[in-house]
Amino acid sequence: MSASVLRTGLLAQPLRIESVELLRNGGHYLVRVRSKDGVTGFADAHSSVMSAANQILTKKVAPFFVGKDARDLESLIHGVYLWNSNYKWQGLPFWVSVAVVEIAILDMLGKASGRPLGELFGKLIRRKIPVYRASGHRGNTPQAEIEYLKQQVAETGAGAIKFRLGARMRYDADSTRRDKALIPLTRKTFGDKFSIYADANGSYDVPMSIEIGRVMEAHNLAFFEEPVPFDHYDETRQIAEALKIPIALGEEEASLRGFRRIIETGTAQVIQPDLLYFGGLIRSMTVARMAAVAGLDCTPHMSGGGLGFLYVAHFASCVANVGAHQEYKGEDDNLPVSSSSSSLRSEGWMLTVPSGAGLGVEIDPKFLAGCTPVA
Repeated sequence: MSASVLRTGLLAQPLRIESVELLRNGGHYLVRVRSKDGVTGFADAHSSVMSAANQILTKKVAPFFVGKDARDLESLIHGVYLWNSNYKWQGLPFWVSVAVVEIAILDMLGKASGRPLGELFGKLIRRKIPVYRASGHRGNTPQAEIEYLKQQVAETGAGAIKFRLGARMRYDADSTRRDKALIPLTRKTFGDKFSIYADANGSYDVPMSIEIGRVMEAHNLAFFEEPVPFDHYDETRQIAEALKIPIALGEEEASLRGFRRIIETGTAQVIQPDLLYFGGLIRSMTVARMAAVAGLDCTPHMSGGGLGFLYVAHFASCVANVGAHQEYKGEDDNLPVSSSSSSLRSEGWMLTVPSGAGLGVEIDPKFLAGCTPVA
């Protein structure tokens, strides 16, 4: 886990971070970083988290990075974890704050070096990313869910889908009837060649996970995400050992050693760090390398809307073992951004990764003009 993932020698001279700001415009939050010589980087700051956790970013995270050399970003991620006992604050609000500052600094590094974000980590492998659309619905009828999924595929041209199972961290007779009807109906509707994933969000116990998993196997679904609560590692391993369908896990994981345990014990076969919940691309790249050693896919989880789909696309551009499809929410609540090298939309079930420096996107100047600092 100690091998460097961020390329060294990106710049000959230091790139000192002069400021790290959290900005707000309406319900949108973003991070802006500036270097002492005027290079600027931005990141969409996961607005739903920042609306509640903004002081963790402004008081516990941002001050640490000011004055540091951006070239040392990989070591700075560990440094901010230790600074002022921040390790006692770790969890989703802290790691999202670290992640969005990291991504803004990566954007700045990319602009300063003239490289797209993926090239900061190594050679680009792909520029077109196959995508899937995910439904957040529960409780609707199987037919209503099918109509919604068909609409999502028609609008985005996605080549795969993911739907929800259970009643979220619980199940009952109604949710189970829905699950057992919906699984075969998705396969019948979308055909044998379409990739279908399902996420239980920790809804089941071990016996029901195995029962539902065997229905999924009978209809050739591609993976079964979080069948039991995310921290029930031993139970998840029991399910993985009982089923043939790959088990996906990692959205809620905050620890590198936790991921190592998941990988080494065979607890899951699809490894899913959330690029924001887990603290950014650098930590997630480390997980991807651990998964690769074990011959496993590392398919990142995508939380929220905004520019999360773009972060996933850049991750997938340089990681070999990302799996067949990446989640796409480009038409959802989004910052007003544009790119000269990508439509930032799914076209023919592919998203083109911007090739410009850093994130490869420009934020609408009118939007920026309307932003105010968050203290």
